[in-house]
Amino acid sequence: MFNKISNTTTPPPVAPRATGVSFPEAATAHSAAPTASRAPARNASVLGSDLVFEGSITGEGELMIDGAVKGDIHVSRLVIGEHAHVEGTIRGGSIEVRGRVIGNVEGKAVRLLESAHVEGDITHEQLSIDVGAFFQGRCAQFRPVAAVAPSSPIAQPAPQAQVIELDSAQRQGS
Repeated sequence: MFNKISNTTTPPPVAPRATGVSFPEAATAHSAAPTASRAPARNASVLGSDLVFEGSITGEGELMIDGAVKGDIHVSRLVIGEHAHVEGTIRGGSIEVRGRVIGNVEGKAVRLLESAHVEGDITHEQLSIDVGAFFQGRCAQFRPVAAVAPSSPIAQPAPQAQVIELDSAQRQGS
Protein backbone atom coordinates (compact mmCIF):
# COMPACT_ATOMS: atom_id res chain seq x y z
CA MET A 1 0.00 0.00 0.00
CA PHE A 2 2.79 2.47 0.80
CA ASN A 3 5.19 1.38 -1.87
CA LYS A 4 7.95 3.65 -3.00
CA ILE A 5 7.44 4.99 -6.53
CA SER A 6 10.09 3.70 -8.89
CA ASN A 7 12.07 5.83 -11.32
CA THR A 8 10.36 4.14 -14.29
CA THR A 9 7.07 6.01 -13.85
CA THR A 10 6.20 8.82 -16.21
CA PRO A 11 6.69 12.39 -14.99
CA PRO A 12 3.61 14.28 -13.88
CA PRO A 13 1.83 16.31 -16.59
CA VAL A 14 2.94 19.91 -17.18
CA ALA A 15 -0.55 21.35 -16.48
CA PRO A 16 -0.12 21.58 -12.67
CA ARG A 17 2.90 23.87 -13.16
CA ALA A 18 0.77 26.38 -15.13
CA THR A 19 -1.57 26.97 -12.18
CA GLY A 20 0.64 29.75 -10.95
CA VAL A 21 1.42 28.28 -7.54
CA SER A 22 5.18 28.22 -8.13
CA PHE A 23 5.60 30.47 -11.16
CA PRO A 24 4.08 33.99 -10.95
CA GLU A 25 4.72 34.73 -14.64
CA ALA A 26 2.74 31.61 -15.63
CA ALA A 27 -0.12 32.71 -13.39
CA THR A 28 -0.26 36.11 -15.04
CA ALA A 29 -0.37 34.62 -18.52
CA HIS A 30 -2.91 32.02 -17.46
CA SER A 31 -5.25 34.44 -15.71
CA ALA A 32 -5.13 36.99 -18.56
CA ALA A 33 -6.48 34.56 -21.15
CA PRO A 34 -10.00 34.05 -19.71
CA THR A 35 -10.57 37.77 -19.13
CA ALA A 36 -9.56 38.62 -22.70
CA SER A 37 -12.39 36.47 -24.08
CA ARG A 38 -15.03 38.21 -21.91
CA ALA A 39 -16.42 41.52 -23.13
CA PRO A 40 -15.88 44.25 -20.56
CA ALA A 41 -18.96 45.91 -19.14
CA ARG A 42 -19.50 49.25 -20.85
CA ASN A 43 -21.19 52.38 -19.68
CA ALA A 44 -22.99 54.60 -22.15
CA SER A 45 -21.06 57.49 -23.63
CA VAL A 46 -22.72 60.82 -22.89
CA LEU A 47 -22.66 64.13 -24.76
CA GLY A 48 -23.76 66.60 -22.09
CA SER A 49 -26.20 69.47 -22.50
CA ASP A 50 -23.37 72.02 -22.60
CA LEU A 51 -21.64 70.35 -25.58
CA VAL A 52 -21.98 71.06 -29.31
CA PHE A 53 -20.48 68.42 -31.59
CA GLU A 54 -19.93 68.75 -35.35
CA GLY A 55 -18.95 65.63 -37.28
CA SER A 56 -19.81 61.95 -37.62
CA ILE A 57 -20.09 59.62 -34.65
CA THR A 58 -19.71 55.87 -35.13
CA GLY A 59 -19.27 53.01 -32.71
CA GLU A 60 -20.57 49.73 -31.36
CA GLY A 61 -21.64 51.02 -27.96
CA GLU A 62 -24.42 53.06 -26.42
CA LEU A 63 -24.63 56.84 -26.75
CA MET A 64 -26.77 59.32 -24.83
CA ILE A 65 -27.06 62.82 -26.27
CA ASP A 66 -28.24 65.79 -24.23
CA GLY A 67 -26.43 68.48 -26.25
CA ALA A 68 -26.35 69.38 -29.96
CA VAL A 69 -24.93 67.24 -32.76
CA LYS A 70 -24.56 68.28 -36.38
CA GLY A 71 -23.53 65.19 -38.33
CA ASP A 72 -24.34 61.54 -38.89
CA ILE A 73 -24.59 59.10 -35.99
CA HIS A 74 -24.19 55.31 -36.26
CA VAL A 75 -24.19 53.41 -32.94
CA SER A 76 -25.76 50.26 -31.53
CA ARG A 77 -28.04 52.04 -29.06
CA LEU A 78 -28.90 55.73 -29.05
CA VAL A 79 -30.89 57.85 -26.62
CA ILE A 80 -31.59 61.44 -27.62
CA GLY A 81 -32.48 63.44 -24.51
CA GLU A 82 -35.35 65.94 -24.16
CA HIS A 83 -33.14 69.01 -24.69
CA ALA A 84 -30.94 67.45 -27.39
CA HIS A 85 -30.86 68.66 -30.98
CA VAL A 86 -29.53 66.42 -33.78
CA GLU A 87 -29.13 67.37 -37.45
CA GLY A 88 -28.05 64.43 -39.60
CA THR A 89 -28.76 60.82 -40.44
CA ILE A 90 -29.15 58.46 -37.50
CA ARG A 91 -28.54 54.69 -37.80
CA GLY A 92 -28.63 52.14 -35.03
CA GLY A 93 -30.14 49.04 -33.53
CA SER A 94 -32.24 50.72 -30.85
CA ILE A 95 -33.07 54.41 -31.11
CA GLU A 96 -35.04 56.36 -28.51
CA VAL A 97 -35.90 59.97 -29.30
CA ARG A 98 -37.03 62.45 -26.65
CA GLY A 99 -35.60 65.60 -28.25
CA ARG A 100 -35.37 67.16 -31.72
CA VAL A 101 -34.08 65.36 -34.82
CA ILE A 102 -33.78 66.93 -38.28
CA GLY A 103 -32.79 64.10 -40.63
CA ASN A 104 -33.53 60.51 -41.49
CA VAL A 105 -33.65 57.78 -38.86
CA GLU A 106 -32.84 54.13 -39.63
CA GLY A 107 -33.08 51.58 -36.85
CA LYS A 108 -34.24 48.17 -35.83
CA ALA A 109 -36.38 49.53 -33.00
CA VAL A 110 -37.29 53.22 -33.10
CA ARG A 111 -39.26 54.87 -30.31
CA LEU A 112 -40.50 58.45 -30.31
CA LEU A 113 -41.51 59.57 -26.84
CA GLU A 114 -44.06 62.32 -26.18
CA SER A 115 -41.45 65.10 -26.16
CA ALA A 116 -39.90 63.98 -29.50
CA HIS A 117 -39.81 66.21 -32.59
CA VAL A 118 -38.67 64.39 -35.74
CA GLU A 119 -38.52 65.91 -39.23
CA GLY A 120 -37.32 63.23 -41.63
CA ASP A 121 -38.02 59.74 -42.89
CA ILE A 122 -37.93 56.75 -40.55
CA THR A 123 -36.94 53.28 -41.75
CA HIS A 124 -37.57 50.69 -39.06
CA GLU A 125 -38.33 47.13 -38.11
CA GLN A 126 -40.36 48.22 -35.05
CA LEU A 127 -41.76 51.71 -34.54
CA SER A 128 -43.45 53.19 -31.49
CA ILE A 129 -44.80 56.76 -31.40
CA ASP A 130 -46.15 58.03 -28.09
CA VAL A 131 -49.10 60.42 -27.91
CA GLY A 132 -47.80 63.99 -28.15
CA ALA A 133 -44.73 63.18 -30.26
CA PHE A 134 -44.27 65.21 -33.46
CA PHE A 135 -43.28 63.35 -36.62
CA GLN A 136 -43.21 64.79 -40.12
CA GLY A 137 -41.92 62.51 -42.82
CA ARG A 138 -42.45 59.06 -44.22
CA CYS A 139 -41.96 55.79 -42.44
CA ALA A 140 -41.12 52.49 -44.06
CA GLN A 141 -40.97 49.15 -42.34
CA PHE A 142 -38.29 46.72 -43.39
CA ARG A 143 -38.40 43.09 -42.48
CA PRO A 144 -35.63 40.53 -42.33
CA VAL A 145 -35.34 38.64 -45.63
CA ALA A 146 -36.93 35.20 -45.30
CA ALA A 147 -35.29 32.23 -46.97
CA VAL A 148 -36.99 31.49 -50.30
CA ALA A 149 -36.88 28.09 -52.01
CA PRO A 150 -34.47 28.13 -54.99
CA SER A 151 -37.14 26.73 -57.36
CA SER A 152 -39.40 29.70 -56.69
CA PRO A 153 -39.54 32.29 -59.50
CA ILE A 154 -39.25 35.01 -56.83
CA ALA A 155 -35.81 33.77 -55.82
CA GLN A 156 -34.41 34.20 -59.33
CA PRO A 157 -33.38 37.75 -60.16
CA ALA A 158 -34.99 39.39 -63.15
CA PRO A 159 -32.71 39.69 -66.17
CA GLN A 160 -31.02 43.06 -66.33
CA ALA A 161 -31.18 45.15 -69.49
CA GLN A 162 -27.82 45.94 -71.02
CA VAL A 163 -27.10 49.30 -72.56
CA ILE A 164 -24.25 49.42 -75.03
CA GLU A 165 -22.91 52.82 -76.03
CA LEU A 166 -21.52 53.24 -79.54
CA ASP A 167 -19.26 56.07 -80.46
CA SER A 168 -19.70 57.93 -83.78
CA ALA A 169 -17.03 55.86 -85.62
CA GLN A 170 -18.81 52.60 -84.78
CA ARG A 171 -22.19 54.02 -85.87
CA GLN A 172 -20.90 55.02 -89.32
CA GLY A 173 -19.31 51.61 -89.85
CA SER A 174 -22.65 49.72 -89.39
